[in-house]
Amino acid sequence: MAYGDSPFDKELKTNWAQFCDRLKAAGDRVFKDVNPGTALQRVDGFRYLTQNLSQAFDLALETKNTQYPAFQVFCSPTRKLGSDNADCIYIQAWVDGNSVYKVSGNRGTARFWNLAVQGPRRSDAYGSGAKRILHEPFGDFPETNLFGHELKTNWDGSFELYIGGEKQGQNWLPTTTGTRKLFLRQCFDSWDEEPAEYSIERIGMATPRPIPTPAEMIEAMKWAGDFCYNVVDYWPEWNWGDNASRGHAPNAFPAPGIGSDGGARTNSSATLDKRRGRQITQMWWTLKDHEALILEFDDYDEFWMCTAEAVFGNSLDYLYRPISYTPSRTAVDSDGKVRLVMTKDDPGFANWIDNQGYNAGSMTFRSFMTDDLPQLRTKIVNAADLARHLPADTKKITQEERVVQLHRRFDAIRRRCRV
Repeated sequence: MAYGDSPFDKELKTNWAQFCDRLKAAGDRVFKDVNPGTALQRVDGFRYLTQNLSQAFDLALETKNTQYPAFQVFCSPTRKLGSDNADCIYIQAWVDGNSVYKVSGNRGTARFWNLAVQGPRRSDAYGSGAKRILHEPFGDFPETNLFGHELKTNWDGSFELYIGGEKQGQNWLPTTTGTRKLFLRQCFDSWDEEPAEYSIERIGMATPRPIPTPAEMIEAMKWAGDFCYNVVDYWPEWNWGDNASRGHAPNAFPAPGIGSDGGARTNSSATLDKRRGRQITQMWWTLKDHEALILEFDDYDEFWMCTAEAVFGNSLDYLYRPISYTPSRTAVDSDGKVRLVMTKDDPGFANWIDNQGYNAGSMTFRSFMTDDLPQLRTKIVNAADLARHLPADTKKITQEERVVQLHRRFDAIRRRCRV
């Protein structure tokens, strides 16, 4: 048997070649002006691309049949996408609005838990100020939501949740004709919190999943090619405009009521964020090797998260490095303020953000189940003079304590992400 023996050979070969061409073009986008021409950040661009190549066909083919649903963890320590939150697990499942599904498992103990039924992709899925619809698998509009405090569980945290059809069971969410996927988030505060366990099935599923056809394989090649190209083409411009710092100065979060692109934050944006259970703001940062960035805000009672990211919105290495903070893991100064310090080298302060020696990237701050964000104040100082710009009682830690801190992170992330 050889090429040409099947009537589908030519079309399959042609579409595979087009996928490879699309992938080659994606590699060219790594060299865009906003990605600094350093060895570390050029490699990071290709690493980001290969991480998403590794999951492209999971999304495009292996989990795509809505009659045989499967959960896909599309962000992890080795897969970064879409300004992913280092302390959050993101899971999706392709579904449709004509079927009934059952999600079962255990709630876990993550401080924030959410399951959303998402509808057709829309240009206003992130608010009316969005410049264009975000690439797949994003751009979905949340139709209905269930938060952790609304989920009814048994004494041991186990639960069943029905999606679609007539209302049934203790937990149920409706669907529409446009429903296309489920989106699940768990956001963690303490290193001791346990991840949820999930399984999904379509009610009435009684036969094996069909083997993919040539048409499905070709469609998957096209989807995967676009996905791999768009993850480097859209970022960071989707947030920041053609020039990554356009809209406002780098190293400063937008003022309240202003979006990351410098435009006024719309009521639509705020409403959608509330439906997602969080408010979000982002900052573009640039930092020389000898500089430090200090982020300061008043401590408050809500659940917040801060994650440092590289140029393409991919979170920095949160398995091995302290690049993210939440309330339970953050030292608060005696004046009631939180101060996070980002530098290349460990400055000996407890709230250190390791920028991995990168010279540019982004930082995302989220606040959950609230309508407001704190005022986030930043300044750039010489790293050697850092102590002069912090209160005398700002918490310091020894190298031995840093090792303990890093091991706690390492152990917790592995447990959360099953790695």
